[in-house]
Amino acid sequence: MIGVLFVCTGNICRSPTAEGVFRTMAAREGLATGFHIDSAGTYDGHVGEPPSRDAVRVAARRGYDLADLRARQVVAPDLQRFDHVLAMDRGHLRALRAMAPPALKDKPRLFLDTAPHLGLQEVADPWYGTLADYERALDTIEAGCAALLEHLRATSLTA
Repeated sequence: MIGVLFVCTGNICRSPTAEGVFRTMAAREGLATGFHIDSAGTYDGHVGEPPSRDAVRVAARRGYDLADLRARQVVAPDLQRFDHVLAMDRGHLRALRAMAPPALKDKPRLFLDTAPHLGLQEVADPWYGTLADYERALDTIEAGCAALLEHLRATSLTA
């Protein structure tokens, strides 16, 4: 089983959206049992809360269910437990690398590293924005998750 952890700030917008999208994409491809998928935040201010209403609403319109997810803070053991620790932006990447033991400093990487065709390094934070900002973030997350799934299928999953 391949462990994939998506990380953003409060675990209420980008990372739970990525968790829900990736989980759904893997299930649609018949690969759900091959993954342990989770999300977390670098900030503890939303622990236990559901994703933002706008994130849930925008995701639901595209067939992704985020309603049962709850925010949690990333902890150092996550860096060992998950095979892929994926930061939504460079700030999260710095925080993850700062908490990593020396042997795992290079394990966290940017979520969009497997999607260079997008021409982006970060998923823009929609938190203080409009529904259109959540839609744009979801567009990016969908493309990033599709690229990640294809990358993992090619490098980690057996046929």
